[in-house]
Amino acid sequence: MPAGNGAAAYAHADEAVLRPDVGVEAQFSHRKPPKTYRYDSSLAPELAWDENGERPFAEWLLELVAEAAEKGEITVFAQPQVWQGTEERFTSLSQCAARLRSLTKPFLNWAGKAERQQISVPTLPLFVHERHSTQAILETLKSHKARGQTLDLFGDVDLDIADRMDAYEHKGPWTNRLILGDSLQVMNSLTEYEGMGGQVQMIYFDPPYGVKFGSNFQPFVRKNRVDHGKDDEMIREPEMVKAYRDTWELGLHSYLAYLRDRVMLARELLTESGSLFVQISDDNVHHVREVLDEVFPGGFVSQISFQTTSGFESTTLPTLGDFLLWYSKDKSKVKYNKVFQPQPVELGKGNARWVLFPDGTYRGVTAAEARGEEELPKDVRLYNPDNIQSQGAASETQPFEHLGKTYLPGGNSHWKASYPDGMNRLAEAGRIHVAKNSIRYRRFADDFPFQQIGNIWTDTITGNFTDDKIYVVQTGFKVIERCMQMTTDPGELVLDITCGSGTTAVVAEQWGRRWITIDTSRVPVALARQRLLTTTFPWYKLKEPSKGPAGSFVYERKRNKKGEEVGGLVPRITLKSIANEEDPKMEVLVDRPEVNDKITRVCGPFTVEATIQAAMSMEEDADGASAQPQSSSPRAYLDRMIEVLRQSKSLNVPGNVTLQLDNVRPLADREYLHAEAVAKNGSEKTIAIAFGPEDGAIGSDYVFNAAMEAMQQGFGQLFLFGFAIQAKARELLEKMKIPTAYIAVTPDVVMSDLLKTSKNSEIFSITGLPDIRLEKAGKRDDGALLYRVVLRGLDIFLPHLMDTDHIDAENLPCWMLDTNHNNMAFYASQVFFPKTSAWDNLQKSLKGQFEDSVWSHLAGTVSEPFALGDKKRIAVKVIDERGNELMATRSEEDAV
Repeated sequence: MPAGNGAAAYAHADEAVLRPDVGVEAQFSHRKPPKTYRYDSSLAPELAWDENGERPFAEWLLELVAEAAEKGEITVFAQPQVWQGTEERFTSLSQCAARLRSLTKPFLNWAGKAERQQISVPTLPLFVHERHSTQAILETLKSHKARGQTLDLFGDVDLDIADRMDAYEHKGPWTNRLILGDSLQVMNSLTEYEGMGGQVQMIYFDPPYGVKFGSNFQPFVRKNRVDHGKDDEMIREPEMVKAYRDTWELGLHSYLAYLRDRVMLARELLTESGSLFVQISDDNVHHVREVLDEVFPGGFVSQISFQTTSGFESTTLPTLGDFLLWYSKDKSKVKYNKVFQPQPVELGKGNARWVLFPDGTYRGVTAAEARGEEELPKDVRLYNPDNIQSQGAASETQPFEHLGKTYLPGGNSHWKASYPDGMNRLAEAGRIHVAKNSIRYRRFADDFPFQQIGNIWTDTITGNFTDDKIYVVQTGFKVIERCMQMTTDPGELVLDITCGSGTTAVVAEQWGRRWITIDTSRVPVALARQRLLTTTFPWYKLKEPSKGPAGSFVYERKRNKKGEEVGGLVPRITLKSIANEEDPKMEVLVDRPEVNDKITRVCGPFTVEATIQAAMSMEEDADGASAQPQSSSPRAYLDRMIEVLRQSKSLNVPGNVTLQLDNVRPLADREYLHAEAVAKNGSEKTIAIAFGPEDGAIGSDYVFNAAMEAMQQGFGQLFLFGFAIQAKARELLEKMKIPTAYIAVTPDVVMSDLLKTSKNSEIFSITGLPDIRLEKAGKRDDGALLYRVVLRGLDIFLPHLMDTDHIDAENLPCWMLDTNHNNMAFYASQVFFPKTSAWDNLQKSLKGQFEDSVWSHLAGTVSEPFALGDKKRIAVKVIDERGNELMATRSEEDAV
């Protein structure tokens, strides 16, 4: 356990397969073909009972059942039994029985379901883009002793570059993961590259609820109110637009196909005792249940209703909440931890109907007391007279004498307690309530003042984290917390395939679970990154510190001055424990582990990762074909881009200025250039046009080669159009002899049919390059030089003026500093959120361990002083309002 009065993070003892860093993707050759997942081929294309189900499959299942009856279930299912037709795996008799029943059940049909018997998912590697550690940031700020990053604080291992090329062949410490990409491709990568099938204990899935685009996707980091239908508030990311199109192209039909694909892969990742929770509104809950019944036959556990609002104006019944659909991989093996909540004492109800006085007299609660008009007398105990008999006659009569009167159990009944000793012990303990002609058992309100939660949750309007809402569809903390506590133990792995603002990651971090979250949009990733880095957590005492959270938390019994149970162990006093003189059973309240208040716990190390195509050639189709059969060819993509540019004829430039293009024509027989044009309101020289890859970033080689070809062909300018550009490639633009500009393409080109109107001037826009200065900042005590970085803003090239515009640094949501950049993954040594109070909670928790100026720096545009690492190179990454990441680097020689 770490020493007190400081910041610390939990370390998980588990290991993980190492993923390659982003800088080695060009040399990464560990390619895998697409993975094909087959749907249940026994389902007919109409809503009916399938009376002619796949007979060989059913007969094979029946043979397994018969074999299990003869040889035993353990013997038959010692290894998973696999049906070769669909590659379905069976690990228990109950799975076989559930699957047999599903063959004759009605099922849901939708447009396209019958035509798609399988799905082919690209098998793409995951590359590490960033490594984060709040503890490493604090260590850097605490002193300037470190000459480079402390890799162990980032959860990284110091591998040779050759070993990093073979990343999937090595293991290292576990780090939690924030992944940008299509959840379908990411889950397939986790299974195929990392062998994580059967390793996830809980999956949380919060898919879009309705059909309004604006109600589900947030385009800005700092603005969480989204108006549906406004073009200027549409998401501008190709990945997100593709997700939207895949989900809603055919309305509800596409939505159901989207769900089925993802829950099918989610099932592959779950452990045998694992659980899936799908959050959904009442619009489509009935359809979603039918889809889940098909993918998880026999796996339904519960439908949970939870309250999200206290009510609002409605013409009929107001909708107060949403639903959770809980499904298990194997219901017979599902992990379930009881979760309790305090049971309120309501006079006149439950276990508070009668009053017992210290002298042994008793009476019922009066109506005035129940209404709160009169107070209860002091030193009384509340109870409820409960049944003291059980069904079934005893072998002999059981006369029981109490207070001079003899009582017998009713016909065909016997006393619940052992006779006569157990009954006598109940009487000695004052547990016998005498009614008119019978006796009953006194169940006191404080015997166990808690109740097990059911499937209706009314206390979830706000969680115990009451942060302001930062994302348009942010899920309540308590909802996910309760799911996690019910179905996982500390140290186990949780996956959220729709990350949002990162609530699942924050909940998992608080409760010591390992986590992986996935999102298609950069905005949620940016929000989750900030939330994780700046949140503090209680330090729950570890039962076995060497094992980390997996060794469990410490729970103790505690009572306050009023005698109320306030600890994590609470005795459950029962009739049986009193009658048999047994110690009461100690129930564990999983949400009340012991806390060490002297330690400020921060988020553990985590990585930001993304799927990147291993090859970005425009001339040939990649092996990892799209999961959607309608994916376009490279030639069709280029033709479409040229046609859109022809129709648009304009580029959006800051300051409400547009650059008008004319005579846009394709070029033939060019290796890197694709079209040419003339600017009406700019230079009269002909402009060369090159389009980057449809599903990747423009690299340095492409920039260089396109610029050389443009110069050789006599063009006056080069415009590079793309959805993304690598940092080095962006910097290379400034060094080309021919004036070169990078033009960001917004997804209007692939979603024009979904927009209510088309604003051509917003299809293409100029992006910026971070304007930074590396300055010398004195020396350390040992004479080593110190440096600091000043972020001055974003510089944006204006091709129509052949000039540069500037965006002030304080208007940027986030910027990060890597003080020892190795041209691969970005190690965030310092992280800044200008003009915000993001770091305030951590500042208060650390109680003056840092000077106020340090925290001012972290909310500003000037870094704290630092010493350069052995690479003698720094990198600055800027996050703009739409979550786009822009990076610039400087070497020691650039310092002023």
